[in-house]
Amino acid sequence: MSNFVDETNLCARAGDGGAGCVSMRREAHVPMGGPNGGDGGGGGDVWLEADRQVASLLGFRDHPHRIAPNGTHGKGSNMHGKKGEDLIVKVPIGTVVLDHDTREPLVDLAGHGDRWLAAKAGEGGHGNARFLSNKRRAPMFAEQGEAGQETWYRLELKLMADVALVGYPNAGKSTLISVMSAAKPKIADYPFTTLEPNLGVVRLDDETEFVVADIPGLIEGAAEGHGLGHQFLRHVERARVLVYLLDLSAVDGDSPARQLEVLRNELGQYRPELLDRPSIVVGSKADVLEASDWGDDADVEFSISSVTRTGLQPMQWRLAELVAASRGGEEERTGFVIHRPEAEGIEIGRDDDAAYRVHGRAAERAVALSDMTDLLALDVARQRLDKLGVNKALLKAGVLDGDTVRVGDFEFEYFQD
Repeated sequence: MSNFVDETNLCARAGDGGAGCVSMRREAHVPMGGPNGGDGGGGGDVWLEADRQVASLLGFRDHPHRIAPNGTHGKGSNMHGKKGEDLIVKVPIGTVVLDHDTREPLVDLAGHGDRWLAAKAGEGGHGNARFLSNKRRAPMFAEQGEAGQETWYRLELKLMADVALVGYPNAGKSTLISVMSAAKPKIADYPFTTLEPNLGVVRLDDETEFVVADIPGLIEGAAEGHGLGHQFLRHVERARVLVYLLDLSAVDGDSPARQLEVLRNELGQYRPELLDRPSIVVGSKADVLEASDWGDDADVEFSISSVTRTGLQPMQWRLAELVAASRGGEEERTGFVIHRPEAEGIEIGRDDDAAYRVHGRAAERAVALSDMTDLLALDVARQRLDKLGVNKALLKAGVLDGDTVRVGDFEFEYFQD
């Protein structure tokens, strides 16, 4: 079973808020003590955080659920409930989060420490002490805790490498990365030996090193889903430099020029901008046949043999030059990025039966947490909705007296005061 996973699902479940408490102060010699019910604690958020110590999405394959703790309930004597701790979920650098259904990209965690709020916790409910006013001297109601968000996402990993090796199956990519670095990929003499990308660090001296990725072999039609390469094309996107590795020993197969044509065509179909990426053309297996023996126009810049190590040093130093130039053109990061989804506003829609539907978490929370059978609690919810601009939004949408309006699970007939 593979230890590398670059696509998976995630279910992020934030913690529920604790309920507020209904309590009245009752002590000897303290007349009219009043309400003293405390608030419930908020639940814990679920955050995704890019971490350089995490190599793949393997941990989500069999266990996709990540659940944050709930907040605790409030108590009497104005004792507030404890907030649930946030859950920090570590993912590899280069993880892209997509909408599970539409596959729309939501965030790209491209740097170590980058964070994204995947599920927002439910807020704790207010205790009855919060509702004390001149009109309400003894409120006997409190709010329930808000449910935390629960959402499914699709996670995809795009490897962060300086150099990507692209070539046909059995072009020698795995062997090359094994002699350039300490990586130990599976190597065998049959197509599609590499079923997962491999990363290796190439260190030329104390100040010169770069990361190289061995991308599973591409064949003609890979961008359209043929072979295995289409599963891994996205790993090429972040590479600063590309190495087109051509098999010089493929006497019965495509010539180096034909291999190069196919590789460039597949990359161009997948992402046209990849063709403008710095690159070099390398002929592999020169111990079997030199590039010059082909007599075609493959424009091979380096002819190498991973077995005899012929030509490796000049090629590696050229890659180091290209990587250094590419790094020099990038802005240096001074910290990490925190991504928070934009706050929701109020929107008015129509249900199938023509009833007006109020959308928006704040509005839904205003009615979901209170006992709507209590007239005082109902009045508090009405005031909150009005403060949020729900009444104005409904009028703008064309609501008339007697029309049905729904907010969450709460339904009422609209009458303008």
